[in-house]
Amino acid sequence: MTRIIAGRAGSLRIEVPKSGTRPTSDRVREAIFSTLTSWDLVEGVHVLDLYAGSGALGLEAASRGASSVTLIERHAPAAQVAARNARTVRGAFRNDDAPSISVERQSVQAFLDAAGTTARWDVIMLDPPYDLDEPSLGANLSALVPLLDDDGVVLVERSSRSPEPVWPAGLVQVREKRYGETVLWWAEPANDERAPHPEG
Repeated sequence: MTRIIAGRAGSLRIEVPKSGTRPTSDRVREAIFSTLTSWDLVEGVHVLDLYAGSGALGLEAASRGASSVTLIERHAPAAQVAARNARTVRGAFRNDDAPSISVERQSVQAFLDAAGTTARWDVIMLDPPYDLDEPSLGANLSALVPLLDDDGVVLVERSSRSPEPVWPAGLVQVREKRYGETVLWWAEPANDERAPHPEG
């Protein structure tokens, strides 16, 4: 079990799949949302959580005020856990102010390839399995570029033993932070006309 750290569902316990996932620690989740808050990318935003596992990252965003959260998880047991956790978090809200939370059981690449160009998200988070190869991560990143809002950000969470992501055309790295065995890489759209997110 783990818990939602803050927001309307703060302190509520959520399930973790018995195997096959690597939940983000409380310390790293707090660091992620400290960064997103400083960039004004929590309240009212649309979040896409890829390789969602239990859904802890996306559901933390929902608890803290995200307008909608989409959780993508291929493995059936983990997707079922994420769906139960989504109901737990939504239960902390009144019906008229609850965020939209959906769980899609399919592979990340299949979801991204089918999303078209009309769906847009402000925050896209990827916490892939350790054994995901670099070409597959690169394909994910390339496919999500047209789905990212012009003022949005991409977060990649990986092991400190993993190489830096190879960013595709359309994304530029703005921050890298290490927390023990975890590294967070942040990127934003490569747009010369927008104000960059501060490195901090």
